[in-house]
Amino acid sequence: LAAMNMVIRGLDFNFGREPANTFTNDQHPDLKADFIMANPPFNMKEWDTGLSDDDPRWQYGRPPSNNANFAWLQHMVYHLAPTGSMGLLLANGSMSSNTKNEGQIRKALVENDLVECMVALPGQLFTNTQIPACIWFLTRNKETRNGFRNRSGEILFIDARNLGYMKDRVLRDFKKEDIDKIAGTFHAWQKDEGYEDEAGFCKSATLAEVAKQDHVLTPGRYVGAAAEENDGEPFAEKMARLTGQLQGQFTESARLEEQIKENLAGLGYEC
Repeated sequence: LAAMNMVIRGLDFNFGREPANTFTNDQHPDLKADFIMANPPFNMKEWDTGLSDDDPRWQYGRPPSNNANFAWLQHMVYHLAPTGSMGLLLANGSMSSNTKNEGQIRKALVENDLVECMVALPGQLFTNTQIPACIWFLTRNKETRNGFRNRSGEILFIDARNLGYMKDRVLRDFKKEDIDKIAGTFHAWQKDEGYEDEAGFCKSATLAEVAKQDHVLTPGRYVGAAAEENDGEPFAEKMARLTGQLQGQFTESARLEEQIKENLAGLGYEC
């Protein structure tokens, strides 16, 4: 299926010599990639049969047997070139779980300054799962290069949960402007091109700030709530106006109640 997908899109590919288990029979053991993009299975169980605890890929900690999220993540970090970058789609739980060493692995990734950006996505984006998802962006080199500023010691958090629209009753999708907003924010932050924190949407945090949050990487912890728009109406005037509207609604409700009683009485029903 993967090969068919690549052929349909006219892309070159090399999936290795044979179909194989990524963890137990790596078809690209010596690969060091400049860029990696991946969407592995979420929360995969019983993935580590035959693997040793000292596998060189587990540089930041042994992933738990009941969940492969951090196995996928570390497998791909292992295959990054010295200046490589990656984007990985994972279940939301990966940003905060402390189950069986996951918190320690996440802490090690943060402290080694590999995490560049975290994006929380809205629910209902995928047809095959309702599990909320996020995107991890990691890089081995945050120093000044290729037009990027030095981002060492910083992580960008983007909360995109309120973006998008309902395409139908069960599936949400992004508009082009939603994608442009997310990508534009990330690139502006990377290049120091007019980036500013936006309450409720994005925040550039230091590793010290992340440590204060116990290395939880959920963007909502950092971006805060969006500022409410001030309409300029004084509080006393607004309360007087709203109270008047409420009184009018009470009066209309009483009128409708009497009308309903009269209609029922006309049909021979008293209440």
